[in-house]
Amino acid sequence: MARHSKLQKQVLALYRQFLRAGRDKPGFLPRIRDEFRENANIKKTDVMHIEYLYRRAQRQLEQLKDVNTKQLGTFTKGK
Repeated sequence: MARHSKLQKQVLALYRQFLRAGRDKPGFLPRIRDEFRENANIKKTDVMHIEYLYRRAQRQLEQLKDVNTKQLGTFTKGK
């Protein structure tokens, strides 16, 4: 079995925290899974991008844990 780097372990732990936090809020789990799956194909060597996404996800997790959070917004590119 391959060993995970420190950053990989941090990302996996963050994913588990998201799943726990989203469990009590309807509609959040599919969005969480989709977001992590979408970013799973980022090259392991692109550490700067991964760290950026990790920090952004930490902020989003704090928002998700807030009892007043009912939904998460997204930014999408216009056509």
